[in-house]
Amino acid sequence: MRATFLFILFTAAALAQGPKTELLWPEGAPGAAGTEEADKPELTTWLAAKPNGAAVLVCPGGGYRGLAMDHEGKQVAEWFNSFGVSAFVLKYRLGPRYHHPAMLDDARKAIRTIRSRAGALGLDPNRIGVMGFSAGGHLASTLSTHFQDGERPDFAVLVYPVISFTTRYTHSGSMINLLGSPPDPALVWDLSSELKVTSRTPPTFLFHTSADTGVPPENSILYYLALRSAGVPAEMHIYQNGPHGVGLAPKDPVLGTWPARLKDWMMVRGLIPADSR
Repeated sequence: MRATFLFILFTAAALAQGPKTELLWPEGAPGAAGTEEADKPELTTWLAAKPNGAAVLVCPGGGYRGLAMDHEGKQVAEWFNSFGVSAFVLKYRLGPRYHHPAMLDDARKAIRTIRSRAGALGLDPNRIGVMGFSAGGHLASTLSTHFQDGERPDFAVLVYPVISFTTRYTHSGSMINLLGSPPDPALVWDLSSELKVTSRTPPTFLFHTSADTGVPPENSILYYLALRSAGVPAEMHIYQNGPHGVGLAPKDPVLGTWPARLKDWMMVRGLIPADSR
């Protein structure tokens, strides 16, 4: 009862004061290399003012070496909040100070935390997804294919994601920052997400551009084909123009339409009400 009361207070405070940032591992992250800020993963809660029950764990990109916390974090959370979806922005550990599995440990802990608080926060534990951009997209796809009990996302949104480590479309910087140099060949294969898709991988929405030279769109294509082969519902949008790292592209009249396609997909999937426009 006391824990429930505290979570209710947490919810009220979050709604009144805006986003709330907390340590993901209050007693210290597993395998922490020290006690600096880089050693302290965080989760920032953005509760929707009028929640519809859906929630998304957001993993910003940055090549596993930095984090684009504004246009791939804060702006994304605010956009989700605008139509009733609560968002949780993850500050996960980064290379070269950390390597796999630290990043996946952080993502697993984050989704467990969100799901454990679902009742107190007014969330549906069966409508909690993950969204990732670039290297954060790789982390989201890794969580989608390497989850343990209680950690499976109910849906995934991959935005110009790093996916394949075994083809010529690899973003080598992300791979090295995640796995070190030289990377363990076994991990290269294990973390090439298109090779790990199964029928239990969550339904997925993918966005990319043909002009992306940083992370070629073949990454999304390979993952989409793997999803189709496994019978997993998926939708993919590849725009002709646009560079890597556009986020929601609010200033581009063409690219800026892709979030609307995501919202449509979420309605089709029954993740948000049909009148969420």
